Amino acid sequence: MPAKTNLLGPSGQLYADPKPTPDENAFQVNNTSDAYYNSPYYLKHKNEVQAIPPSRTGALPYLNLANFVPQDLMAAITTSEKITFHAVGDTGAAKVDKHQTAPTAIADEAAVADAMDADVQTSGVDGPAFFFHLGDVVYNFGEAQYYYDQFYEPFREYDRPIFAILGNHDGMVFGSSSSAPQVPTLAAFLSNFCAAAPDPSPDAMSITRTVMTQPGVYFTLDAPYVSIIGLYSNVLDTGGGIISSRGGHFPLVDDQLSFLTGELQRLKADRQAGKRAIIIAVHHPPLSIDAKTGGSGGLMKDIDSCCEKAQLWPDAVLSGHAHLYQRFTRTVNGRQVPYIVSGSGGFAATAPPEAVPPAGTVIGDYKLEVDPIVKFGYLTLTTDARSLTITFKAALRGKPVTQEDSVTLDLTQGKILASGANRAAQKGTNKRPTKKTATPAKGTKKKV
Repeated sequence: MPAKTNLLGPSGQLYADPKPTPDENAFQVNNTSDAYYNSPYYLKHKNEVQAIPPSRTGALPYLNLANFVPQDLMAAITTSEKITFHAVGDTGAAKVDKHQTAPTAIADEAAVADAMDADVQTSGVDGPAFFFHLGDVVYNFGEAQYYYDQFYEPFREYDRPIFAILGNHDGMVFGSSSSAPQVPTLAAFLSNFCAAAPDPSPDAMSITRTVMTQPGVYFTLDAPYVSIIGLYSNVLDTGGGIISSRGGHFPLVDDQLSFLTGELQRLKADRQAGKRAIIIAVHHPPLSIDAKTGGSGGLMKDIDSCCEKAQLWPDAVLSGHAHLYQRFTRTVNGRQVPYIVSGSGGFAATAPPEAVPPAGTVIGDYKLEVDPIVKFGYLTLTTDARSLTITFKAALRGKPVTQEDSVTLDLTQGKILASGANRAAQKGTNKRPTKKTATPAKGTKKKV
């Protein structure tokens, strides 16, 4: 059998490991979330936002996919006149309690990662070009010591670049006293995703994947036919996310409104010419029916204000944070915009803690399109800049990957062409069999 040839980026970036290996069934470093949630610093400062480190000096606020993948992959995208990519949030396998063992938590994330890897391996250069992570890469609270178990090992065979925005857990901090954190906020994320050069990660141990070179914790990824504007909605666990100081109420927050407005203005001509779709990605959902990790009205207002200034609205909004799948249609500026929550990447699939309105409910300018899907899984997005299709697939331990929901949007008209659930099993299964076959744990209301 010929040796597997893995992707090599233009600047020497490495992605997948050269040889398949079995999934791990134990953490290298046990997660001690209870100790962190009870730390003096966290208890005193848990309702405060954290400062945002400045972007790397001299770095543009946007990236070009061509600087991360080889020419043959870019050529395949151009030839097919469309691009496909993955997205999901909340992947860190750390939820271990009386309801869930470490092997179960690890297997939940592995099922999702393996299914995404299988998409790449079975379709080659015609398949997904990258993975855009929607935040909460690791838990609790984003320390470097957990990057191997929760990020590098699960995605060790994912042979594509992984870009990421931060979730609240990635930026949270804790400490043994109430006066100073043990580790500065975002230290590990900056080392692994915002490095100056694509060098080996000190947190990856023997894993091949090199670090990413994003300019900062918010940025835009420009790819053929699509641009994704990634925002950082800070660390609040409840009460929603923020991207501005809210008129000085959160003075430590770097104001992302000028960035978002500027990026929408930069991309406006291409969007109006039908050359690219525009997606906004932010960890905290602007819309969510889950009261515990519910929608953020202030976040919605801030994003809307930027869109109004730029006179350009996104074609879709993607979020994580709530550990399930939700899809809304919002009618804004005469266009139908899917708002999708997919915090279903491997951390404690959790049903809403209270009764929620049924699918079809209309509230104001948005409609809940499907009942919440409380399953681990991920998004696959495909666009040619004329239409955009977003599909949610469930990936459960020991079971075939199944398509659970899909929506296709006419980008020229801003209208939904088709949508709906399809729970028929899809062809193929995960490349590596997972180790457990039990139903995923639902988690608890206590902590997310």
